[in-house]
Amino acid sequence: MPEPRISGEIYPSRRSVVMSKNGMVATSHPLAAQAGLRMLLAGGNAVDAAVATAAALCVVEPMSTGLGGDAFAILYWAKDGDIKALNASGRAPLEAQLEDFRARGLTEMPTTGMLPVTVPGAVDGYATILEAYGRLSLSKVLEPAIEYAQDGFPVTEIVSRYWHMQVQKLSATPDAAQTYLSNGHPPRAGEIFRQPNLAQTLCQIASEGRDAFYLGEITQKIVGFSQENGGLLSTEDFKRHRSDWIEPIWVDYRGYLVYKCPPNGQGLAALLALNIVEGFDLSSMAHNSADALHISIEAMKLGFADAYEYVADPEFADIPLRELLSKSYAEERRKMLDTRQAATHVRPGVPVTSDTVYLTAADRWGNAISLINSLYMGFGSGMVAGDTGICLQNRGALFSLDPAHRNRLEPGKRPYHTIMPAMVTRNGKLFMSYGVMGGFMQPQGHLQVLCNIVDWGLNVQEALDAPRFMVTQGKQVALESRLTGQVIDGLARRGHEVVVREGWTAGFGGGQIIAVDPISGVWLGASDPRKDGCGVAY
Repeated sequence: MPEPRISGEIYPSRRSVVMSKNGMVATSHPLAAQAGLRMLLAGGNAVDAAVATAAALCVVEPMSTGLGGDAFAILYWAKDGDIKALNASGRAPLEAQLEDFRARGLTEMPTTGMLPVTVPGAVDGYATILEAYGRLSLSKVLEPAIEYAQDGFPVTEIVSRYWHMQVQKLSATPDAAQTYLSNGHPPRAGEIFRQPNLAQTLCQIASEGRDAFYLGEITQKIVGFSQENGGLLSTEDFKRHRSDWIEPIWVDYRGYLVYKCPPNGQGLAALLALNIVEGFDLSSMAHNSADALHISIEAMKLGFADAYEYVADPEFADIPLRELLSKSYAEERRKMLDTRQAATHVRPGVPVTSDTVYLTAADRWGNAISLINSLYMGFGSGMVAGDTGICLQNRGALFSLDPAHRNRLEPGKRPYHTIMPAMVTRNGKLFMSYGVMGGFMQPQGHLQVLCNIVDWGLNVQEALDAPRFMVTQGKQVALESRLTGQVIDGLARRGHEVVVREGWTAGFGGGQIIAVDPISGVWLGASDPRKDGCGVAY
């Protein structure tokens, strides 16, 4: 098994690995990364840096994340070597009844408007993890976000591009248009953009704590807006909300323990695929060859089939996680993988008795955190709650309206969630904190990045730079154009319906990594060139 390397020799890298013996932050926007670094320099730890970074991202990447969204986190705490996970996702309103949605003539959940809006969980998540593990106050870590919102920030090229793609959604309601458009136009690259309403909301949270969001004036404004616009949110929904500390789920992949958050998150899909892939000697195949990619693509299809069947809120549904993650179950599922032919339809197994920003931070005490925060689709539901500056997520769009499905809509229930942080250990020590943002690309990115490192020995930056595949539906698979024609033809001969996409696009995910050099203990950071971000350190 190849050891991860520092030098970039296997794959031509667009960026160098960032190194530090102290602290580090890696995320998709440089201003947000600097926000986290400021906390490290002020004596904060990885948790303080992560929350500051996440809050700053809510300002500088408003189409991807916000205070109206959700979050998940996995934490490696060096003092005891424990891996801890936090589910900071919100729940369906108590008035959300499946029968009422079906009576409206709906056969699936809408993606815009107030009906897919669930209770925002991120703010409580920030406060919960800071209270348990942070060294700095909530008001301190929110300082950079407040500055960016009040004083403005220059809009980057990639952020501007994705902002322009959402003009129609933002133009549909006056509050969204007033908040994010200027005379009907999104900001151009290089323009200074200010969000005074969001700055005021952040200041209230900094001053009054999480209760300002869940029990105070902000609550009243969001609930009032919801009621005025056909939504179902109530003050009771906010009063009841809590984040939960949960046991992470994991698999052993060739001696590396890979941790994800359990359902309602979709990390299960990546772990199932890793278990299946483990039965093949990928390192004996050429990196990103047709043989290797075919196996990963087919394993990912099997992982998704089970995730779509089993991922739901465990407080409402029975999810046989132990059986699903067992090696014996993987062996049975592996038998369904035809090494010569692409599968069209993959059914879930029956085990014997589940747009986004990502960041990772590490500190001088050896702690690391993997955190992901999202509104789901670009600008979420498209609904901005009056003068709060808060764009509300549309996570409820992932509920099923099938009464027989585990993930069916129910009052107070958490929906299937695409966002999934990850942590990896080896021999009981931290090996890597990483994630790949991008909806249903996330498990696929997790699989490919990890295999790049473990099976082929790519360094952390090469592992992110390497071209990727993206399973869409049936036999369809998208490939980045940097894969060779020979590889593309080889997949086509196996029956894959290949779509080649040019350039470096975030559609194939945007990842971040902080790893540990196994000899020196130095932090090694990498940031995906498909996004604006970077790794910063001191």
